[in-house]
Amino acid sequence: MDLLNFEGQELYFDEPLDETVQALIAAASESYGEGSAEAPLLEAQSLAPHSLTVLVALYRFYYYQHRLEEAIEIAEQALDITARDLALPRDWRRLSELHIAHAALTSMGSLRFHLLCLKAEAYLLLRLGREEDGKAILRKLLELDGNNRLGARQLLDVVETRLRVVG
Repeated sequence: MDLLNFEGQELYFDEPLDETVQALIAAASESYGEGSAEAPLLEAQSLAPHSLTVLVALYRFYYYQHRLEEAIEIAEQALDITARDLALPRDWRRLSELHIAHAALTSMGSLRFHLLCLKAEAYLLLRLGREEDGKAILRKLLELDGNNRLGARQLLDVVETRLRVVG
């Protein structure tokens, strides 16, 4: 299956947002440099807890603030939502090609988002020094994405090369 084939499908950021939530995200964007962006993002999340747009904004905030554990928590929330919406097992270890094929019939865009959230989680785990956990997720992504459309192979190669050089 080609995970790049998602033309004409809605993506997470196409979902309509309440005007208040949009305003909170805009306020967070404007106040990022002053260090006060977290409060409006958390308020937006409280108003729209299942909005992937809100979760992505919050994830990016934590990531760029180098608050990686909190970024992982947000990625986990996004994975919970997309797993539910796509009828995927929440435990990534149980994902199979059959699950991926069925999910693709529901929404290829949401499926890609789900798998990219897994890749993001793997990257964060690697950054936190949890190499085995991060590499395990990347290996699973490679198993599911035979064409390496998500770029997990390159990330895994970099990690394994670094570990050989350091080790």
